[in-house]
Amino acid sequence: MKSVKLKIANKKGEQIHAVLDLPINNTVKHYCIFAHCFTCSSQLPIVKTISRELTNYGFGVLRFDFTGLGDSEGEFAETNFSHNIDDLICVNNFLTDNYKAPGILIGHSLGGAAVLVGASLLENIKAIATIAAPADVAHIKHLVKDALPQIEEKGYGDIEIAGRPFRIGKSFINDLHTYDLSEIVPKLRKPLLILHSPQDIIVGIENAAKIYQWAHHPKSFLSLYGADHLLSKRADSSYAAKSIATWIERYIELEQKEPMQPTDADVVAHLELEDGFTTQISDGKHTIIADEPKSIGGNDLGMAPYELLNAALGACTNMTLKMYAERKGWDLQEVKTHLSHTKKHIEDCNSVENSQSKIDVIDKKIEIIGNLTDEQKAKLIEIAAKCPVNKTLLSGVKINTKQI
Repeated sequence: MKSVKLKIANKKGEQIHAVLDLPINNTVKHYCIFAHCFTCSSQLPIVKTISRELTNYGFGVLRFDFTGLGDSEGEFAETNFSHNIDDLICVNNFLTDNYKAPGILIGHSLGGAAVLVGASLLENIKAIATIAAPADVAHIKHLVKDALPQIEEKGYGDIEIAGRPFRIGKSFINDLHTYDLSEIVPKLRKPLLILHSPQDIIVGIENAAKIYQWAHHPKSFLSLYGADHLLSKRADSSYAAKSIATWIERYIELEQKEPMQPTDADVVAHLELEDGFTTQISDGKHTIIADEPKSIGGNDLGMAPYELLNAALGACTNMTLKMYAERKGWDLQEVKTHLSHTKKHIEDCNSVENSQSKIDVIDKKIEIIGNLTDEQKAKLIEIAAKCPVNKTLLSGVKINTKQI
């Protein structure tokens, strides 16, 4: 994933902070907009994780901070839900004018309510996904109930959410009743995916039931069983993202462009420091993730580098045996190559050189399944040591490193 930081003017000319996350291979199948929850920002883990996962499927995702939140300009106390809708439309128009019109809106919590309203106003939106969205915009009042007397008396109220102070204006409370989702959702007539956890204690699961009942087909519900409201476990937000990506492909006609190949490179590995060790790897057509285990500070979202090395050797071994067996007409039915990498002292490898040095050792054990003689199996083991990746590792590789 590569990210582009953007500044988008809202209706007042204030700058909305936005980040456009793009697939590492530069090939975008479709653009999405992600709207965050009440008083949150585009840096919330659920937003970043879902955005990252969607780029692996070829989607470009624009995540932004509503006016007065995150790094966006403006005073939050002077905003309301209608301002959120205006911001969403401004972001949509910016994406349309500078990249391409987005086709998907994704919203979390109150952002989910915002994308339902936004989708009713934007013809270019073809599908919507909501995560833990309320069925009533006024549902948010329970978070500010302690400040309601002050708001009524002074026209504003001070609240604290997740340890952060916010000032809420009276116009915010009054505006919550402007939008009736029970009237808006039935008129959408657009594919809708509703994701919600039965264990959500902030926005109860009954909200998902209402939205689903109001919506027309095609509509889908996905239970995020065991997740909390913020999908704070990375596994939950990753699951949600993968589900959204798969669902979108069913209902949206995705562009299939010729991939832009990296200049003078077969593979590009991309890491952003804020993501820890998580690295996206692309060959222009396919994307995988490499990472380190949590025990050494990684996010454990993919195989570690040496595991990928083993994977390359294992895959090449299996493919080589398949081609050889087919050429010989042998009944090879299945191959499983088990690999492990260690560093052993040279003396353990029967070397008379410096016994304090270490050498990389890969143990390759192969399961051969099929109606084969012992001689045929022995020949396949011999051939396994001659696969291209095996030869490359043994021949010694010259690696040229330079800055571009």
